[in-house]
Amino acid sequence: MSSIRNRLIFILVLVSLAGWGLRPRQVSVGSAEDGADSTETQWGLNLGLDLQGGMHLAVEIDQSGGPVSNPEDALDRAETVIRSRIDEFGVAEPLIQKVGADRIIIQLPGIDDPERAKQIVERSAFLEFRITDMQGLFEGSFDRIDRALQSAGVTVGEDTTASAAGGQTAFQQLLGAATDTTTQVEDSAAVTDSMEVGAEIPVTDAVFTQFLRVGQIQGEWFVAEEDFPRVAELMEHEEFLRNVPRGIDLLWGREPMSLAGRLYRGLYAVESRPIITGERLADAQAQLDPVFNQAVVNFQLTRSGGRIFGRATAEHVNDYMAIVLDGRVQGQPPVIRSQIRRRGQIELGSASIQDAQDLALVLRAGALPAPIQIVEERTVGASLGEDSIRAGRLAGIVAIALVVGIVAVYYRWAGLLAVAALGFYVLFTLGGLASLGATLTLPGLAGFVLSLGLAVDANVLIFERIREEIALNRSPRVAVDSGFDHAMPAIIDGNLTTVITAAFLFQFGTGPVKGFAVTLIIGILASLLTAVFVTKTLFLLWLQRRSAATELSI
Repeated sequence: MSSIRNRLIFILVLVSLAGWGLRPRQVSVGSAEDGADSTETQWGLNLGLDLQGGMHLAVEIDQSGGPVSNPEDALDRAETVIRSRIDEFGVAEPLIQKVGADRIIIQLPGIDDPERAKQIVERSAFLEFRITDMQGLFEGSFDRIDRALQSAGVTVGEDTTASAAGGQTAFQQLLGAATDTTTQVEDSAAVTDSMEVGAEIPVTDAVFTQFLRVGQIQGEWFVAEEDFPRVAELMEHEEFLRNVPRGIDLLWGREPMSLAGRLYRGLYAVESRPIITGERLADAQAQLDPVFNQAVVNFQLTRSGGRIFGRATAEHVNDYMAIVLDGRVQGQPPVIRSQIRRRGQIELGSASIQDAQDLALVLRAGALPAPIQIVEERTVGASLGEDSIRAGRLAGIVAIALVVGIVAVYYRWAGLLAVAALGFYVLFTLGGLASLGATLTLPGLAGFVLSLGLAVDANVLIFERIREEIALNRSPRVAVDSGFDHAMPAIIDGNLTTVITAAFLFQFGTGPVKGFAVTLIIGILASLLTAVFVTKTLFLLWLQRRSAATELSI
C-alpha cells in the first residue's frame, strides 16, 4: 500500500511540474523605453518560425569594399554581436548560428517589424569622436583642388552649375550671406575666413568649391541636396583625393537639413585620427530631451575610456567635436566647453524615439567587425504557421486515434490503462519542452508523434511479456511484475539506441534537425517514464481493487 502511495505522490509531483512549465504567463508588450505597459498572455511552450511565422535571414561578410583580413574570425565576432543585438531587441527564442565558413543564419519567430529587425542586424554601429578641421587645412586646399580637377579635364555641366548658383539666393537670404561669386583670388582660405555663413566660395572656374556653402562652425560646409550626387562623385576622383590634406577626412552629415524651404547636406572636414571610438562605450540609453523634445542617446564610457576622453577633451576646449557613426556625422558637431570624462549625449535631430532606441541598442551590443550583407531573406506569414499547426494537429489526432483504437481493441482493459498512460506522456513531453525553454517546430511535431509510437511500442513489449506469463498459469500480480521485469532490458536497449542517434542529430544538425532531435529525446524519456512507471502504477491500482481476480483483461 505504501509503495502505491509513494508512486502516486511521485506522479502527482511530475504532473505539477509539467503543469507549471506549461502555465500561461503575462508578459509586457514593448519596452520600458517605449513607455509600453500593456501585457499579453503567452504560453510556456515557444513556437518556432515555421509555426508562428517570422523572418529568416542569411548574412555574409561584405568584402565588396575590400578584402577582410580574417573573414572566419570576423564571422565569429559578427555572430556574437548579432546575437547580442537580437537579445536586446527582445525576440523570443531566436535562432542564430553559423552555417559553413562564410554564412550566418538568423531566424526570428513571431517578429512583427521585419524592416526594423533587418536594419538592426545590418547596421555596423562603428562610433567615433573626431575633432573638426580647426586649423582650416581643408579650406587652404580649395584652390589646389579646383585647379587639379580642372587640369584633369573635369568639367561641370550647365545644369549642375545652375543648380548650385540658383540655390544660393534662398540660402543666403536665410543666413545673410554675401552674393559676389565672381572675384578672382589666389588664396581661397583667406577669403573663406572672412565670409558669412552660407556664402559661396569665390573661385573662378571652381569645379568643386562652387558647390560649397560656408557652414556655421569651423570645418562645416553645406551642399544643396540636388548637387549631392555630383559632389560625392567629384570626391571620389583621383585628383581630388590626392590634393585633400593629410590627416583630414571628409564626412557627410547623417541626413539632409531644411533651410529656407530647400534641403542641404552637411559636409564636415574632421581629423582622420579619432580621439576615442565606441569600443570604450559602457552603456547607451535613448530618451526624449525635455527642453527641445528631440530624441537623444545618452552614453557612458568605460573607466579607461573616460580617462582617455578626459585627456583629449581637456586639450581641445573650445574646439568642435564631431560624433561619427558608421562614417556619418550625427547632427552639428558640439563645441567642447570643458573637459568631458565619462558621459555624453548624441543628438539625433528629427529622428524618432524608436530610431534613438535602435541606435542605443546597437551601440550597447557593439560594432560589427566588418560590414555584412543579407544574401537571403524570407518572411514566413502567420497564416503559413497556422496551416502548419493545423496540419500537425490533424496528423497528431489521427495518429493518437489509431493508436488508441488498436491498443484498446487488441489489449482490452490493459490497453485502456496504456491509453491513460499516454495522456501522462503527452503532458510530460510538452511540460519538459516548456521547462527547458525549447522551441517547438514542425520537425519537432514529427519527433513528438514518433516518440508517441515508441511509447506504445514499450507498452506492447510489456503486454506481450505479461501474456506469456499468464500462459504459464501465473497469477495476475506475478504476471504483471514478471512482464515488466522481463520487458525492461529490451525497452531500455531500443530507446537508448534511439536517444544516441537523436543526440548525434542534435550535435551536428542545423536548426530544424535540432528541433526534431530535442523533441524526440524528451519524448523518449517521457515514454520510458510512462510505460515503465505510470502504466505499472495503474496496473497495481487495478489489482489492489480486485485482489481476488484470477484473470487479466489483456
